[in-house]
Amino acid sequence: MFETVKKAMLVGLGIQEKMKDYVDDLVKKGEVSKEQSGSLFKDLMSTAEKNLEGLDKTWKDMIHSTMERMNLPTREDLDNLEKKVNALSRRLAKLDKGGDEE
Repeated sequence: MFETVKKAMLVGLGIQEKMKDYVDDLVKKGEVSKEQSGSLFKDLMSTAEKNLEGLDKTWKDMIHSTMERMNLPTREDLDNLEKKVNALSRRLAKLDKGGDEE
């Protein structure tokens, strides 16, 4: 799923088109051969994708840090709480069944 989001971001930001234009311009200027252009484009896109991955990590770290400062519960906190509530509900149900039999 992350791959799809990453590609959508690349397209949305126009990075692919800009990279293609840049490489085409280098070919026109004679700085890169037509044969080298495909490889150069792939290298540039690979670098852009790595930068997006770094940006993604930075965003996640910032969000996590903000949530901690705001003292918001994490998904793990909520999952643990749900387990405790379910365990207490089962114990209460057993107690109710035991009380009805008396």
